Amino acid sequence: MADLNAISEALQKGKANDVKTMVQAAIDEGVTAREVLQQGMMAGMDVVGRKFKNNEIYVPEVLIAARAMNAGIEILRPLLISEDVKPVGTVVIGTVKGDLHDIGKNLVKMMMEGKGFNVVDLGSDVSADAFVAAAKENNAQIICCSALLTTTMTEMKNVVAAVDTAGMRDKVKIMVGGAPVTTQFCESIGADAYTPDAASAAEKAVELVTA
Repeated sequence: MADLNAISEALQKGKANDVKTMVQAAIDEGVTAREVLQQGMMAGMDVVGRKFKNNEIYVPEVLIAARAMNAGIEILRPLLISEDVKPVGTVVIGTVKGDLHDIGKNLVKMMMEGKGFNVVDLGSDVSADAFVAAAKENNAQIICCSALLTTTMTEMKNVVAAVDTAGMRDKVKIMVGGAPVTTQFCESIGADAYTPDAASAAEKAVELVTA
């Protein structure tokens, strides 16, 4: 019988080849892709997220775990589509215009994928209009803006304004994050949520789409 807990543990340790082998074995034994995803992969990323949040592991370990998750997802993706497993929601993410930093943004993306979101990554130096266009095109419920510079965090205000102008404010939640960003700043620009780390961002995103 497939051991989904073993998949979770291998993912936490970043053993990509083991994850791939065990995921395929579980599928061959007749376990559904949904069960492998939720009880194996997502359970593993939940542990990774919690440890990262508590400073028990750091960025390199998260990146290795995410690589292992992606190895398993490669096998599961077509099966999830055929089983008609819908993502929790769709998130558009990017670092705001004028800012080229992307490590924090990449961590948030990984944590959100680990929670079952479809994440559309726009990269860095993303304009307010590009965020809005991508949210429209992908029917996203959340826009996530990242900034690492005090000089670029003000661009987040432009994203909120652009969403307002597009008439999407009642459909799309805006999350902000990055080293200089605070709860007070989030409230002052009219965004919906600020979180201090990637794991908290993923948890908050789940709250926003299920509220």
